[in-house]
Amino acid sequence: MSARSVLAALPAGHFDVTPLVIDAGGRWLGQGETSRVLGRGETPERPSSNELRPYEVAGYDVVWPLLHGPHGEDGTVQGLLTLTGAAYVGSGVLGSAASMDKVMTKQVLESAGVPQVAYRLITRHAWTADPESALREAKALGFPQFVKPANLGSSVGVSRVAHAGELSAALALAFSLDRRVIVEAAAAHKPRELEVGVLGNDAPQASPVGELRFEGLIYDYDTKYTEGRASMHIPAPVPSEVATRVRELALVAFKALDCAGLARIDFFYVEETGELLLNEVNTMPGFTATSMYPRLWEAAGLSYPDLVTRLVELAQEER
Repeated sequence: MSARSVLAALPAGHFDVTPLVIDAGGRWLGQGETSRVLGRGETPERPSSNELRPYEVAGYDVVWPLLHGPHGEDGTVQGLLTLTGAAYVGSGVLGSAASMDKVMTKQVLESAGVPQVAYRLITRHAWTADPESALREAKALGFPQFVKPANLGSSVGVSRVAHAGELSAALALAFSLDRRVIVEAAAAHKPRELEVGVLGNDAPQASPVGELRFEGLIYDYDTKYTEGRASMHIPAPVPSEVATRVRELALVAFKALDCAGLARIDFFYVEETGELLLNEVNTMPGFTATSMYPRLWEAAGLSYPDLVTRLVELAQEER
């Protein structure tokens, strides 16, 4: 969806675009298959003989790795592109990898003084070797709490744990998807979810602040990708000093993690206490015309076509 949206927005007279789809198995599809996938949203059954080899991307001026999650947003594709010498949109190897791993993100931002929720890292080895000790470590955060795979997105494998009896199953689910699991304390009051877009390289700028609202206690996969289950409010109806602080902290996080190009940075705002807590950093956020990141910049006066053009320019500037 993001790819179709970006392709439609790129000024035709300014860019000569070659789309390329990578399938779930990691295969780079040929031009015919890519066109069919982008046109119908279906994965072809038979492979094509005219696949583009990974090293051939070096012949292009800019690559936009519009990929989410493991192997797309975690520095691996970015490393491949770096080796080819190709310029590409978004963060490099370090920024992508550090932002993808939720524990590493917290450790870096903790050193930069960015406030976050209390958390624990539990490894699959620790869980297998001494599950009782791992449970004690998690229980020390109190309840409710959230259990998440450290390196997945879209809320896959995330559980809200209301009491100790639910903890083992939540950990087992998370460990079935990742060898590193993060357990996070939940706020006593349901926090408001604020989001800000960052755009730029060494001199980044922050967008207006938006608020995401949804029913329920967790922003799960179905809520994220089912139309009408969540709503965006831009600008967020919060005090000006809160919005200013969100934007300041977002820029601190962007620079501390060595991000580039773009990022959407999400915060919890506990209205009852005034606390602001950074939740996560997304180095390649959803990018349809109605996604939060483009809409935040639209509120700042930057249209969707101008935004995608600016990101291509930033890729060339960075590399």
